[in-house]
Amino acid sequence: MIRTGKKFSKPEMSRVVNGDIEISGVQEKPPKIRIDTMMVGIYKSYNRSTLQKFIQNGFVSVDGVLVKKPNQRFEEGVKIELKIPEELKNSDVKPKTIYEDDNVLVVNKPAGLLSEAKGEYCPERTLADFGLICHRLDRDTSGVMILAKNEETQRMLKKQFQDRKVHKTYYAVVPGKLKYPEARIDLPMVRDLKRPTTFRVDANGKEAETFYKVVKSNDKYSLVELKPTSGRTHQLRVHMKYLGHPIVGDKVYDGEKFKRLLLHAKELEITLPGGVRKTFTADLPQEFLDVF
Repeated sequence: MIRTGKKFSKPEMSRVVNGDIEISGVQEKPPKIRIDTMMVGIYKSYNRSTLQKFIQNGFVSVDGVLVKKPNQRFEEGVKIELKIPEELKNSDVKPKTIYEDDNVLVVNKPAGLLSEAKGEYCPERTLADFGLICHRLDRDTSGVMILAKNEETQRMLKKQFQDRKVHKTYYAVVPGKLKYPEARIDLPMVRDLKRPTTFRVDANGKEAETFYKVVKSNDKYSLVELKPTSGRTHQLRVHMKYLGHPIVGDKVYDGEKFKRLLLHAKELEITLPGGVRKTFTADLPQEFLDVF
């Protein structure tokens, strides 16, 4: 006997295998998609690399559950939420233009705006979005900054800062009254290895010189003019802390609590392309005046 088909215990299955009956209504599950791929189509103002960093840093949740792996897969239709910390949101912060020509842009940097990006990604606007960086101010410091519009100008301006041919004047509010109305501070500085992002005075450090003059004072505060001749990181903040008068609002160097660091780059004297020497100024923010 020749068997032409496999025998099944259920006749209807035999008919399906032999092609007599068509199966209908059977649907495959839709494929799952990587979370970073899904986000690229939703958050179009960020590239994939930045979105992956957001995920890894815990800024993203799916259906209310935190996601930490960019390659994690989900079905379409899930609820994706991106929550960037408030301190990273300053896309509306724009520096006010003080001067501009074909080679440079001079701005009044607001407190809270970074000079340039830190790390592998930066979800916020920085001064580097407006021109080429030639020098820096701390995030919490406001005031005059000069940006280059081309690499040749950038090299020229950077060299002036390196050769100490740029004259800078800062204003700061400090607690109490200083011992002398004006003085020269000559205190070498080194990185504090216990807190690597900070610095401290040390006899074996790099030379750091600052001239100060008290502009005004009351029973609680003094407004001080500061003129550094060297450009060490955190120089003014470290020098004032060492004198026992840390700048108001300085969270790093034990300054009195305030809504911002009361340090402002008021004047910048520099030579522009073509040999023209100019001085640019930025008025003191209202916060500096409110304490007097």
